[in-house]
Amino acid sequence: MASDKTMSTADYTANNQVKLIHGGKLYFDLIIQLIKKAKESIHIQTYIFAEDETGEMVSKALKDAAKRGIEVHLIVDGYASQDLSEHFIAQLKTSGINFRLFEPFFKTNHFYFGRRLHHKVIVIDNYYVLVGGLNIANHYNDLPKKPSWLDFALFVEGEIAQQLSMLCWETWYGFPTKINKKLFETTSIDYSIPKEKQIEIRMRRNDWVRRKNEISATYINMLKSSQKEIIILSSYFSPGKKIRLQISKAIKRGVKIKVVVAGQSDILIGKYVERWLYDWLLRNGVEIYEYQKNILHAKVAVCDDELMTVGSYNINDLSAYASIELNLDVKNTVFCKDVRKTLDEIITNDCIKITSENYNKANTIFKKLANWSAYQFIRIAFYLFTFNFKQRN
Repeated sequence: MASDKTMSTADYTANNQVKLIHGGKLYFDLIIQLIKKAKESIHIQTYIFAEDETGEMVSKALKDAAKRGIEVHLIVDGYASQDLSEHFIAQLKTSGINFRLFEPFFKTNHFYFGRRLHHKVIVIDNYYVLVGGLNIANHYNDLPKKPSWLDFALFVEGEIAQQLSMLCWETWYGFPTKINKKLFETTSIDYSIPKEKQIEIRMRRNDWVRRKNEISATYINMLKSSQKEIIILSSYFSPGKKIRLQISKAIKRGVKIKVVVAGQSDILIGKYVERWLYDWLLRNGVEIYEYQKNILHAKVAVCDDELMTVGSYNINDLSAYASIELNLDVKNTVFCKDVRKTLDEIITNDCIKITSENYNKANTIFKKLANWSAYQFIRIAFYLFTFNFKQRN
């Protein structure tokens, strides 16, 4: 890939080892295992924490950790997790868990519907990290006769945990201008990852209000710099003008772009919006695949087997300009090749390809009108609820 300032090695920490984790039982088994082995601290920040079997399982593990003296901080989004009962929250607090809602719906001093805490991050003892697209709820877990939605996270051991721990504290205290770094300091940690296992990772954030546009920059740089192929898994895929421009330019340079989207979506209007854009994508040479096995909730991209990104960021204006998002970028050829193989297997085994022929055959004039109407509605609603809010100095 061509050089670019967003690819600077100075942005990366190298003393890490990383593993791609599929959503479902393996992911939640790992969460419980990490909570049980915690010795000092646990940070969890998530968009949705549901009061269901999965939420109860994780909350029990957190309560047990707090009772044995582990410092636990849990912050969830005040809109997406507004159904948590007062009893459930009271039990968390009584057990010693530090609990907070991020900007409770209709109770914030600066109401901004689009600015929600969309992080999905877990940091244990400033050493173990999980970052991905999975919320804590049954949809993301494997239950009897109910397999999990398709999603991924990165499990990291290493020095990137320091940056993520600091981010958790900043979020907890409402992103103050200055923060006491002693909050995340602990006994000296040995991050001596064996040389052969070391992988370069960087933290990437989007928070338009706070002038953070790093994840958007990662995607734009991928499109600008790629020479061969980009594969994108994206729920709620609705790229804005900047991304569409770079897609068009990349295709003209001969880059193959594959986009995997949801065949069935948990947000119906979002699927209409996606399908309105199919015509543009197909005309510009993008390969489109719809995932068939279940709901696709993943947010992953791999570029030229050299760079990959995964996290909470959806390729749409809500993630670019509204929600608070968190991704990790990984720069390592061996690891990225393995991730790309995983995505290729999903395309081959679990997707159908959308072509101009089957798209036009399946979409009558009435369906296209419905898709167009959904696109215009979302576009207008987005501007009404977000861009009337000023960026903070």
